Amino acid sequence: MNKSRPLLLLVLPILVSCGESETTLESQSQSPPPLSTPEFIVAGYMNDPAALRRGQDLFLGSCVSFCHNLIEEEPDQADALFLFDCQWTHAQDNAEIFRIIKEGVPDTRMVGFGENFPEGDNDVWKIIAYIRQSQDNCGDVSR
Repeated sequence: MNKSRPLLLLVLPILVSCGESETTLESQSQSPPPLSTPEFIVAGYMNDPAALRRGQDLFLGSCVSFCHNLIEEEPDQADALFLFDCQWTHAQDNAEIFRIIKEGVPDTRMVGFGENFPEGDNDVWKIIAYIRQSQDNCGDVSR
């Protein structure tokens, strides 16, 4: 038994260090990827023609048919805010636009769509990508 004790003393630190590196790698893989921010999600959909088409279809069917217009009107004639310029009243970035589409704006006609889109949050991001792609040149998509 004396011969196995030195071997155990040599192998034990290696086993412990292997276990620590697995834990470290495991905890690193559990953190969310940095590409999951609203700006990256929208930018990704802006580069995807199919996503932009879907965003456009949803915008036309859910937003234009009830309130918003594709062509800017005089403010006193507009039924709802024009979304393709660079001046937004209720949102300053993509995360806020997402929240408004989902929850609405109190004391306005903008109702929240909640979970009503067929592809859930992905559809909301595609609508935002369509709006951003169709806007005047406003610079950074995150504003």
